[in-house]
Amino acid sequence: MNKQEEKNAVVCVTGASGYIASWLVKLLLQRGYIVNATVRDLDDQKKTQHLLELDGAKERLHLFQADLLKDGSFDGGVEGCDGVFHTASPFFIHSDHPQEDLIDPAVKGTLNVLSSCSKVPSIKRVVLTSSVAALLYNGLPLTPEVVVDETWFSNQQFCRETKMWYPLSKTLAEEAAWKYVKEKSIDMVTINPGLVIGPLLQPTLNTSAKAILSLINAPTYNNITVGCVHVKDVANAHIAAFEMPSANGRYCLSESVVHFSDIVQILRELYPSFNLPEKCADDAPITRYQFSNEKAKSLGINYTLLKQGIKETIESLKEKHYL
Repeated sequence: MNKQEEKNAVVCVTGASGYIASWLVKLLLQRGYIVNATVRDLDDQKKTQHLLELDGAKERLHLFQADLLKDGSFDGGVEGCDGVFHTASPFFIHSDHPQEDLIDPAVKGTLNVLSSCSKVPSIKRVVLTSSVAALLYNGLPLTPEVVVDETWFSNQQFCRETKMWYPLSKTLAEEAAWKYVKEKSIDMVTINPGLVIGPLLQPTLNTSAKAILSLINAPTYNNITVGCVHVKDVANAHIAAFEMPSANGRYCLSESVVHFSDIVQILRELYPSFNLPEKCADDAPITRYQFSNEKAKSLGINYTLLKQGIKETIESLKEKHYL
């Protein structure tokens, strides 16, 4: 897309009040786009105020109310758009009602948005925010030699048996999306980030920032290995995936793969005064693996280093008085 086209391009961002989406709106406005942003409740200032305060919002930001579970809810937001970024999907790890809390909003919501897109001929491409959670859990053992790439899909049965409801929701949503866009000939690209870190624009605490925050004053750290990536890099990858004609398929985004003990170590170096856990929550062996960055390189993303991302997360949590 050339600069002039960009200036006049209209795009929709669903779930715009969220962590990644807020950054996406900010960077799209910076680039001159007209942005239609959907939120669940227009009267909730926690969802809208930080968006309305962004540079360029007065001139080029339009807010729409939309609900993932309501048919036709996104029609107004995507009408007349050149592109759609579908980021709206619940993200939390534990749920007693996974079907209602996670799976329905993820799957039905995605199909709802795509259904609205299918009625708008001007839409050139849809960029869907997925997750590495839709890649990682195919039941194969993860070892240091294993390189996870975009050809991997999490196994639904394995996710159900192990009660990994969030990965299941992302896997079902992405698989349903690929099936739908194939039937309707919609051009779609998915972005599959790891644990997203970096500063918060929204006033509420999101799940990934909470994961970092919960290490402070904790007796132990979880025995979890995660791919980490900076929120700004994720937002830029979404925009590149929309603007580059050659972008296609899925893009796995992870600057580095670390165990929670590594995150604790970085926090210890950066903030010696913090009370941080010394031991792991269990004695199970630590899993190590790698993510392929080959395909993501083609989007031109220069990753922000993990240490920088963690520092910016903590400084942002201080600024928002969570610390």
